[in-house]
Amino acid sequence: MANDTIDAGKYGSKEIAAAAIEIALTKDRVSEKRLQSEYGKIGIRTATVDYGGEFITSVMKIIERAVVSSKREGVITDNHVEEGAVAGATREALSQIMPKALGLNVGGKIGVARYKDHISVAVFFGIGLLHLNEVAIGLGHRVV
Repeated sequence: MANDTIDAGKYGSKEIAAAAIEIALTKDRVSEKRLQSEYGKIGIRTATVDYGGEFITSVMKIIERAVVSSKREGVITDNHVEEGAVAGATREALSQIMPKALGLNVGGKIGVARYKDHISVAVFFGIGLLHLNEVAIGLGHRVV
């Protein structure tokens, strides 16, 4: 739970990264919304989006979805600096899983978390063909 992992008032890059990973790991919409509400109570805004498809052709779509969901959930406002921060952090997270994902399909969830000037994006994907999947997490962080 959010309150177990983050001590109120001490939210730095490590804690916000942990929040992004935790929200990306939620197994269903109910647990996702519950966790999002818990984080909201302590001032951390979060957003998630599911994604699946061929990795190479999907990179731009994944980045776009992260930015759009972040705006929709109020994690960022509609300005270039904040959109660029989410896009950059998402690209960084994707670059970490790229060696495993090139030429394969990916599917999973993108989690975004923000507290004040810290924004973290976690991508949690199954990578592979059919049921022969590898699992990977990528993480990016930006300050706005």
